[in-house]
Amino acid sequence: MRLDNEFEVPAPVEQVWRYLLDVPRMAPNLPGTELNEVVDENTYKGHLAAKLGPVSMRFAGVARILERDEAAHRIVIKAEGAEATGKGQASMGLTATLVKAGSGTKVLVAQDIDISGAAAQFGRGMIGDVTTVLMRTFAQNVAEDIPRWSRGEQRSEPARAASGFSIWWQATKTALGRFLGRFFVSRKARGLT
Repeated sequence: MRLDNEFEVPAPVEQVWRYLLDVPRMAPNLPGTELNEVVDENTYKGHLAAKLGPVSMRFAGVARILERDEAAHRIVIKAEGAEATGKGQASMGLTATLVKAGSGTKVLVAQDIDISGAAAQFGRGMIGDVTTVLMRTFAQNVAEDIPRWSRGEQRSEPARAASGFSIWWQATKTALGRFLGRFFVSRKARGLT
């Protein structure tokens, strides 16, 4: 499934670009991510943990940077993993493009996600909503960490995490808002409001 997200960071494009390429520093900003090994400058091994309602998942996998386009500020990543327990598999192709937005940076993220196992039962809508919640938390964490990183400070505390319940609740609110929006637009189109 294809998902598109975007977020803004209050820092110049060049600074955000350099920060996102510092994978060991940047990776902990995504809730549930644990970087275990830097294989080389383009290959990273780690875990991703997520909890959606009663379903807990922990994927072990590899992320590879396939392309870095310095001029266009575009990076292409392929990540693949399997559940540590269970039969779930996940793969994701991600393209992130940075563009100037006022004095800051807009990050456009296109994801092509393929999930099997327990996570697949949630369907496209819920997976999209969860991805949006995770991107929002990631963006907040990046915005908070870039100033410390640019001053050469070590990360003093873990990045803001999103708990399983919090992710589920925020995604549910997003889905409910989308449903109610369609409901009222439909009623208005039929002249019922």
